[in-house]
Amino acid sequence: MIQTGLYLSSTGPSYVYVRFRCGRCRRVGEQLVQESNWDPTVLQHTEVRMSEEELRRFVEMGEITPDEVVDFHYAVGKLTAEPEDVGDPA
Repeated sequence: MIQTGLYLSSTGPSYVYVRFRCGRCRRVGEQLVQESNWDPTVLQHTEVRMSEEELRRFVEMGEITPDEVVDFHYAVGKLTAEPEDVGDPA
């Protein structure tokens, strides 16, 4: 994030603007959010800690291989919005 500020309006709703830089392409963008919908806690970094079991599981998995990336790519292409038939619900 680069900057936040407030656009005050005497005739209508006020807005908070958030200027940011994309982590991938480094482009700068801006988003307006109605002040009544703005939650400043979204800008606070929350550290996610993994349990010892989760950490051990990820270490055991090893690095993602190129074959796994290709398999994932094709699996995503097969996704649909239709639920899968998982068999008899009884």
